[in-house]
Amino acid sequence: MTASEKAKAKTEQAKGKTKETVGSAIGNDRMAAEGQAEKSTGDAREAKEKTKDAFKH
Repeated sequence: MTASEKAKAKTEQAKGKTKETVGSAIGNDRMAAEGQAEKSTGDAREAKEKTKDAFKH
């Protein structure tokens, strides 16, 4: 996993989790859903990079 892609995935996951938590706390369902989607995008990016790494070795 390249360092920049790994960092991007972790950033998306953290940003999404934060947005999801804040949205839930203030009762903003749209913000919570956007946060969950961002977190899922980060999870998918991380999984893709891990898969690429597995085939390199």
